[in-house]
Amino acid sequence: MTQSLLIDGYEVVIGIEIHCQLNTATKIFSPASTEFGQEPNTQANIIDLAMPGVLPVLNAEVVEKAVKFGLGVNAQIGQMNAFDRKNYFYPDLPKGYQTSQMAHPIVGQGYIDILVNAGAKNEYTKRIGITRAHLEEDAGKSVHDAVPQMTGVDLNRAGTPLIEIVSEPDIRSADEAVAYVKTIHELVTWLGISDAIMAEGSFRADINVSVHKPNTPFGTRCELKNLNSFRFIERAIKSEIERQIDLIEDGGKVVQATRLYDPEKDETRAMRTKEEANDYRYFPCPDLLPVMISDESLQAIKDKMPELPSVRKERFVNELGLSAYDANVLNGSRELSDYFLAVVEKIGQANAKIGANWIMGDLLGSLNKNELTIDKSPINAERLAGLIARILDNTISGKIAKEVFNYLWESDKTADEIINEKGLKQETDTGAIEAIIKEVLAGNQAMVDEYKGGKEKAFNGLVGQVMKASKGKANPAQVNELLKKLIG
Repeated sequence: MTQSLLIDGYEVVIGIEIHCQLNTATKIFSPASTEFGQEPNTQANIIDLAMPGVLPVLNAEVVEKAVKFGLGVNAQIGQMNAFDRKNYFYPDLPKGYQTSQMAHPIVGQGYIDILVNAGAKNEYTKRIGITRAHLEEDAGKSVHDAVPQMTGVDLNRAGTPLIEIVSEPDIRSADEAVAYVKTIHELVTWLGISDAIMAEGSFRADINVSVHKPNTPFGTRCELKNLNSFRFIERAIKSEIERQIDLIEDGGKVVQATRLYDPEKDETRAMRTKEEANDYRYFPCPDLLPVMISDESLQAIKDKMPELPSVRKERFVNELGLSAYDANVLNGSRELSDYFLAVVEKIGQANAKIGANWIMGDLLGSLNKNELTIDKSPINAERLAGLIARILDNTISGKIAKEVFNYLWESDKTADEIINEKGLKQETDTGAIEAIIKEVLAGNQAMVDEYKGGKEKAFNGLVGQVMKASKGKANPAQVNELLKKLIG
């Protein structure tokens, strides 16, 4: 299902270019390190600086990672791809050009399916076309200091390998844009080709936005540059849409330009007029031969591909009976998805939903509270599965299980060890539960009379009294059944 969205009578058209840093140890054309956070200008060698007489050498690892991405978005792979020079002047571009791919990119047309408004009533899926994805080197970084008013240039990032992912203009809202960027982010981390840490600049998006009245040609687009958080992407798009509509409604015209988003003012501002491809004077790079990917090499990469998140989500829904929302959450990262599968392997596919509930509820809640990722979880999949198994066989109740979970979090013991040590085993002996119920009924005649008079809440109160008297150990299902029987 897709949706047609209008904002104040205008249709929004969005295309996105994502710059994703590939997680190689060295740069795309030199042996310089790509490690983040080092002292400025300590990781740019003579190749990155284009010193006279040096020649670039392509890092073979970036080719394999780019091909993996192409396979992940169902794209055509350019088995013959080539590098070009993109010429422009900028202080942090030491060569005066950027080595990129224009005419023959490594990844051709493909697509990816996104889930928009996940978990909401207006949730829907949409297919977004991928125009291409090409390899290129990153530029350096301009560092602006307010005091003193100076701009420095850090060339550590110059030559870092990027894959630029270009979407078709298929996106029609800020929500769709965020869902698309999140889906690409999930994919590149799932494939292990990028750490995609947005705060470090290794995953950033340029958003092209235009508006037009339905059944009229597309409007003039403006590019929102270097957005590096999902929240800023959403806010920047909404701000730019509002700006363009207001401008048109006031009789003005949108001028094609590159703009920056100011989160403090929640507005975009002009950076420079937008260049066209011919402004960059592309031409084939004379220092690099075309890259030829053999059928055997392509097949070897295919053989190493993991199950894709889209395929696994479908399997979670169709085979394990999860909702699309649950499947989406549990596949938020490959590590989380693998953790869930490890739990299901122990408790059985028929109990996948209870496993999902414990992971999405208590486990993720505790991880978020303690600012931990799933790979740093104090409770591994085997120990969580052991806890769930004791719920399933009625050794403990759901309420007691939460107490056991807290002990699991603080220790390295198993659920069985904790249950035995703490005396938390659920009481299932019918005679013992009946004795407790009789005591409760004898001491709460008023509540009994209220229940017999038709007040259902009184019954819940009696159940609570029984559970309290049993110190939470009585089997809740047995309590309900025996209580109704003894009240008559």
